[in-house]
Amino acid sequence: MRFTSTPRGARLARRLVSLRLNDWGHPYTTPVNETLTLITAELTANAVRHGHVPGRDFHVQLTLAEDIVRIEVTDTRAEKQPPASTPATDSLSESGRGLLLVAALADDWGVSPRPAAPGKTVWAQMHVRTQGHPLTHRVAIEPTDLDLLLATASLLRDDPGSQPEDASHGGRRP
Repeated sequence: MRFTSTPRGARLARRLVSLRLNDWGHPYTTPVNETLTLITAELTANAVRHGHVPGRDFHVQLTLAEDIVRIEVTDTRAEKQPPASTPATDSLSESGRGLLLVAALADDWGVSPRPAAPGKTVWAQMHVRTQGHPLTHRVAIEPTDLDLLLATASLLRDDPGSQPEDASHGGRRP
């Protein structure tokens, strides 16, 4: 899928990956879903922050093949490449740990040039156990305009579960 190169686009990509993983049998609160959602958050944030070219979007592809889930984030900025190995960070820095998280959480990750166009694809993959049923190679299908509209609308609604609890009501919402 294609997303605007903005923080909102990165958030939407992360939420849609989590939704797709849930659809594929890895519920929201499982370690697989939470880990791959965090990896997606880091890769899409990097695409927005370091791979942004005005007027260009970034792309996300999620693939499930056998027992491997692979997330690919492609941007259009070729000259800003992530380091080939796990980057070292300054302990006092407030940023620069995204790829350290990806390297720690993913079973493998890397960078590939974008085929037939300027840019790059940063990918990560993780081995997952199937949930009692054999899985075959799956790529997230291209949604119809209606599917995308419905998914986007539901993701952008205020989520009552994400609102802070009011201490004056004993942790309950009025």
